[in-house]
Amino acid sequence: MEERPETELISIPATPEILTPSGQRSPRPKSSNAWTPTSFISPRFLSPIGTPMKRVLVNMKGYLEEVGHLTKLNPQDAWLPITESRNGNAHYAAFHNLNAGVGFQALVLPVAFSFLGWSWGIVSLTIAYVWQLYTLWILVQLHEAVPGKRYNRYVELAQAAFGERLGLWLALFPTVYLSAGTATALILIGGETMKLFFEIVCGPLCSSNPLTTVEWYLVFTLLCIVLSQLPNLNSIAGLSLIGAITAIFYSTMVWVLSVSQPRPPNISYDPVTLPSFSASLFSFLNALGIIAFAFRGHNLVLEIQSTMPSTFKHPAHVPMWKGAKVAYFFIAMCLFPVAIGGYWAYGNLMPSGGMLNALFAFHSQDISRGLLAMTFLLVVFSCLSSFQIYSMPVFDSFEASYTSRTNRPCSVWVRSGFRVVYAFINFFIGVALPFLASLAGLLGGLTLPVTFAYPCFMWVLIKKPAKYSFNWYFNWTLGWLGIAFSLAFSSGGIWSMVNSGLKLKFFKPN
Repeated sequence: MEERPETELISIPATPEILTPSGQRSPRPKSSNAWTPTSFISPRFLSPIGTPMKRVLVNMKGYLEEVGHLTKLNPQDAWLPITESRNGNAHYAAFHNLNAGVGFQALVLPVAFSFLGWSWGIVSLTIAYVWQLYTLWILVQLHEAVPGKRYNRYVELAQAAFGERLGLWLALFPTVYLSAGTATALILIGGETMKLFFEIVCGPLCSSNPLTTVEWYLVFTLLCIVLSQLPNLNSIAGLSLIGAITAIFYSTMVWVLSVSQPRPPNISYDPVTLPSFSASLFSFLNALGIIAFAFRGHNLVLEIQSTMPSTFKHPAHVPMWKGAKVAYFFIAMCLFPVAIGGYWAYGNLMPSGGMLNALFAFHSQDISRGLLAMTFLLVVFSCLSSFQIYSMPVFDSFEASYTSRTNRPCSVWVRSGFRVVYAFINFFIGVALPFLASLAGLLGGLTLPVTFAYPCFMWVLIKKPAKYSFNWYFNWTLGWLGIAFSLAFSSGGIWSMVNSGLKLKFFKPN
């Protein structure tokens, strides 16, 4: 019987990702001389051993290097929508990050510029972009900072850094508020945009018995409920792709249409002046809060990364960072032209509702109905897609509470019931607080620590850089600056809300 060559190895498949939902791998050794669980299987150790035993040991070495090391598994992760599927890749990461990073908040950036002016507007937008890109890198690296543990959710990482109770208090409110507040704002904006689209397409034929604004909110909510039946985060990758493409298109169309039209008369690029110093100061802070809110989405970074397989040889942070870099390149290509082009086109005449209001107010007679209708339709598609990805962490929290109590996965009916209830809760909040969509400054201030402050603190507390080193000082400084900015921007947002008498609207319904 012919003997098999020594180079032919019996392959042992790696543990399927679905069977190890918590993920596992060891960090790569810092030096080649460091001890690893497989370092004893060396050529010198194998030389006196017979060929069959050598094959087994070499295969065991490859298996251990692929799997990493044994960890305490959490079977519950395989039942939850964020960690249920782990077949994500760099493309999915790009789709999800782009869908979460570009949205309706880009349309109000010129409003911030009208209070900040050219210099402060461009400088603050650039600093915010670079700052959030750094904290994004921190979150990607901290996803597997501890050997044998994957922090699949933002709250989990906060608990690991700040402690179980303090981390929960610090991270739970802003992340849930950001997800639920964004979902409610999307219902308002999506419903009102659907109404405008319907009126533009139908024209005078729609004047007999049109739907009210609240009824359009309900229509949009029902569409969100239908799409929310997709089971997990990976299953909405196609929706995220659609949302990313539509967001890029409508962001480009909005500023191109604005710049291509004649500018309104009496336009000025001086910051909007208010009667008192305190009013000017709070308006300035509210404008900075609007810029901070433009860079939301960091509460989803760990959740997106947790959908990827991770092994010793192929850690998840590699494809995640590749996808994130591509996504944030396109995000910059959307946000900066909208902010600069919109402010150039309308200056201090920019309505408080943002770019779509400005288009409708100044150029509704100059731009063809087809282009306006297409722009509004793209906004609707983007809002529908963004609703799904921002709601997924809340769905995950609902199901985690259910599975921890019952010790079994959610049935289809229970999962659907959770999502229907959540959508209608946001609908009723939107009806009760129809000005929520315009409170970008307040939302930006309250949720700013999630993006700009907490990641810097978590890096110091988990990675533990040398005390009083540049890395130590740099991250502590950024973290406390983020907290200070959060308090200041929140005060500006509250002042803006109170000063307007709670009558702000993102769109002015006809």
